[in-house]
Amino acid sequence: MLPPYVLLLLLNLFTVSLSTNANEIEVVKIELGKQLYFDQNLSFNRTQSCATCHAPDKGFVDHQEKKFKGAVSLGDDGKSFGDRSAPTASYANQIPKFHLRKNGQYVGGQFWDGREPNLKGQAGGPPLNSMEMGMPSKESVLARLKENDIYIKSFKEVYGDDVFDTPENAYQALTESIALFEKTDFFSPFDSKYDRYLDGEYQLTEQEDLGMTLFFSDQFSNCNHCHQLKAMPATKKETFSDYTYHNIGVPVNVAVRSHNQTPRDYRDYGLFNNLKVTDPSNKGKFKVPTLRNVAVTAPYMHNGIFTELETVVDFYNKYNSKNKKRQINPETDQAWAEPEVQENISLEQLQSGPALDDKRIKALVAFMKLLTDQRFEHLVDSK
Repeated sequence: MLPPYVLLLLLNLFTVSLSTNANEIEVVKIELGKQLYFDQNLSFNRTQSCATCHAPDKGFVDHQEKKFKGAVSLGDDGKSFGDRSAPTASYANQIPKFHLRKNGQYVGGQFWDGREPNLKGQAGGPPLNSMEMGMPSKESVLARLKENDIYIKSFKEVYGDDVFDTPENAYQALTESIALFEKTDFFSPFDSKYDRYLDGEYQLTEQEDLGMTLFFSDQFSNCNHCHQLKAMPATKKETFSDYTYHNIGVPVNVAVRSHNQTPRDYRDYGLFNNLKVTDPSNKGKFKVPTLRNVAVTAPYMHNGIFTELETVVDFYNKYNSKNKKRQINPETDQAWAEPEVQENISLEQLQSGPALDDKRIKALVAFMKLLTDQRFEHLVDSK
């Protein structure tokens, strides 16, 4: 739980950043969403809020639970752990609605598998998830909302006097308010050193400059094949993800699965678990995450299997057959574990890049650190 003084500071900072273009009703909805985002009373045991797993002082990820090196989150019941890592909520407002391209490729959506098309849908998931906030029903959420006189007044003011007549009405209002809050610049300020460099306000170091050159070059790396949304040179407000789905051969997080007593034959099929997806060629694919704030949102991959950014780059580079040095996981000093899902690995993309030496790997990591929002830069420095 955030200390009260930190929470107050964060809320006050946000209050002055509301868009002056928002109409009065929308401002009230955003303010309501802000209060709901931090409200632990919306969990069964009153111990968790949205901010617990998406903390605004730590890159919008979960930093409360250090078991399994923070790979997965502890539920409101104090004992349950999920199977996937909580993705950052920063820049989630830039993710397009889940859809299928004409070429048969799925894009966008919230969660690792895109199962909710937008932020409103995502906001409605955790409160009713038994392994997260644990509320048993929308009726129980409505009862919690009605405990708060401020909520009663605010909800009726912007959603009508009948908003509490049914649990569904109240829940839809709740999710819309949280989504509107998450759409604000508080979650996506675009003020990193990279952004300031584009504005002429920051001078790259030699290592950062090399890393940027490598990142955006098809000749020297393959990073931008998936981690670039806009075509060069239009790089302002770049989110560093094209929001497509790939299986990159991530291994099982054995520690998490063992603790959860998950059956050994279970496979997390990612995108294929999305009820809208029926083609088995999507088994094992997960959404390409943004690299915004990646330096402060460890651990990495959909199951939190890696703890260091350099390890992630090593992992990608292992697919280059010429790079014999990258066949050992530096975090275990053993050969990389087998992929959880063997089929549908995006070998064409993974094998297209050149072998990288230590200097270039460190340069790429230095560039990714540039993508940290200004208010989180002290977290990078503290490392």
